[in-house]
Amino acid sequence: MGRTVKIVLDTCALIWWSLDPDRLSQAAIDVCNQMEREKNGLVPSIAIWEIAIKIKNKKLDLGVNLNEYVASLKKSSVVCIVPINEDLWLESVKLEWTHRDPVDQVVVGLASSNQASIITADKEIRDFYSGVIW
Repeated sequence: MGRTVKIVLDTCALIWWSLDPDRLSQAAIDVCNQMEREKNGLVPSIAIWEIAIKIKNKKLDLGVNLNEYVASLKKSSVVCIVPINEDLWLESVKLEWTHRDPVDQVVVGLASSNQASIITADKEIRDFYSGVIW
């Protein structure tokens, strides 16, 4: 039997998977269904920070309480929120990528260090990282 490939969800993919799955592409839905069966999802903790900032700046309304949302993610057996430690920061800086968004860099660094695929609609990530599903 083959090794299970981990799946990294970027911020939008996380929100759409958990709250609005109709916004995902069919390929992303298929991989999310597989992720739910295999329980192999990864979410960088910086995605939670990005969601909180967007809510604070009135650019995002989850439709649910942020603390309850995060608590439900933490209880999930499908995804693991990965703390951003110095190893992951260094991995993200080693990328040969001129993109300056630190959240995107961490998403790619996390995927790269775990030989994982990324679910994202982000064109910058799709153009850089070969393991994107969308």
